Amino acid sequence: MLKSLDDFLNTTTMYRLLLYYLGGLLGISFVMSLSGNLGFNAFALLASTAILVAACWGINRAFALVFRIAVNHESSIITALILALLITPSFDTYGLLFLLAVSGLAMASKYLLTIKRVHIFNPAAVALVLTALGPQQNASWWIGTATLLPFVIIGGLLVIRKIRREAMIISFLTATLTATVLSAAFGHGHILAALKQAVLTSPIFFLGFVMLTEPLTSPGTRAKQLMFGALVGLLVLPQIHLFKFYVSPELALVIGNIFAYGIDPRVRVFPTLSQKVRIAANSVDFVLIPHRKLSYRPGQYMEWTLPHSDVDSRGNRRYFTLASSPTESTLRLGIKFYQPSSSYKKALLAMSEGTSLVATQVAGDFVLPHSKKQKLVFIAGGIGVTPFRSMVKYLIDKNQQRDIKILYAVKNREDIAYHHIFEQARAQLGIATTYVLANPPSQALSSQERVGRIDAATIQELAPDYSRRTFYISGSHQMVISVQKVLIGLGVPRHRIKTDYFSGYA
Repeated sequence: MLKSLDDFLNTTTMYRLLLYYLGGLLGISFVMSLSGNLGFNAFALLASTAILVAACWGINRAFALVFRIAVNHESSIITALILALLITPSFDTYGLLFLLAVSGLAMASKYLLTIKRVHIFNPAAVALVLTALGPQQNASWWIGTATLLPFVIIGGLLVIRKIRREAMIISFLTATLTATVLSAAFGHGHILAALKQAVLTSPIFFLGFVMLTEPLTSPGTRAKQLMFGALVGLLVLPQIHLFKFYVSPELALVIGNIFAYGIDPRVRVFPTLSQKVRIAANSVDFVLIPHRKLSYRPGQYMEWTLPHSDVDSRGNRRYFTLASSPTESTLRLGIKFYQPSSSYKKALLAMSEGTSLVATQVAGDFVLPHSKKQKLVFIAGGIGVTPFRSMVKYLIDKNQQRDIKILYAVKNREDIAYHHIFEQARAQLGIATTYVLANPPSQALSSQERVGRIDAATIQELAPDYSRRTFYISGSHQMVISVQKVLIGLGVPRHRIKTDYFSGYA
């Protein structure tokens, strides 16, 4: 069952998954409102949603044309659906004006409330804060009801499994529930009643799963995500106030967004294609020239937007690991192409020299440990080798000695990517790479090759001191899970197993 679930998630982009989730919540809400369970008219909900979608889509498109930025319709629709789940449908003149105002403010925030062309705030949250401060029109957060809670949680769990931000959600929920208990205890209230209200009749789960986790307005590394989640969790407590001014969920998130940018400033760069190099069967290295120096750690990733025509259901954005090292003047993306390819990858392969992409949000904790004495094993599957190319190239350029063994699993010899980098590391730094081939080659095996798979016997043979090493695993989700189970079976502690994976077939 989990495999089927992961297969679905791996063939669905984060943005498309959010559209399914939010659309599903609105559909369920429509059915429930028909029977009078939500306190408003079902068709008013439909009309309100339609107005928000049309307004956000149109205003976002207008801003994109003015600022000459590639438009992404999915993000504007997602914001509209979020707003539809937070604002009680109303069809008096003031209610309609509120819908239009909040749509305009949400879209404008992405283009005007920016630093170095990077937007800072969750669009829906900052729009609601501004309307509360201006015309003093507030969101009801009607999605935070016991009736809808099971659906919010089920869909939310799918979202965080997709984006791997479970720790941030746990930090957020722990902080807000702990603060709820302490507030009730010190205020001589009823602790169980306070917890019941926080869980069943507040919007904390929707806020956490949908808005807190937005990648572009939250930190990109685990430690900072924990701080961000805890801060918003504390602020979202209904009792938090300054004099007579109480903090709302949207204001808590906006304050958190400011904090997130302060501890983890985000970037937006527009690199242009320099060349395309075939590095393995069905795999291409895209060498890009950034318009300014980019700061990142070897092994991190970015979100890449490629505007193109006839965009399919998977959209025009992807997450790719930087295969390049920070020591290089160019950026590299090592990408494998499957058949049938998405419109995104077809457009990527068709790019000519000088074509620009939009890259944002340097993120990821799959990086070299700070301690140079820590013994490591890198285990790569297929094109999952890209973060290791980044790390190894960095070590070569810095002439930095580390005790690392690399196990690189591919189907055939022709699938090996970046062979020259790993062989340079062998000669210069003594970092040994063993290529594990699933299929026997037509020619004799070299001393660095073996046929088979990365199982317990392979690990014990090639890294006999495995119990004293930290393991980094990168590849398909199935490969990562399989190797992780092998290591746990060998007694390797979980805290010494670092995993990364690419959601393929894009």
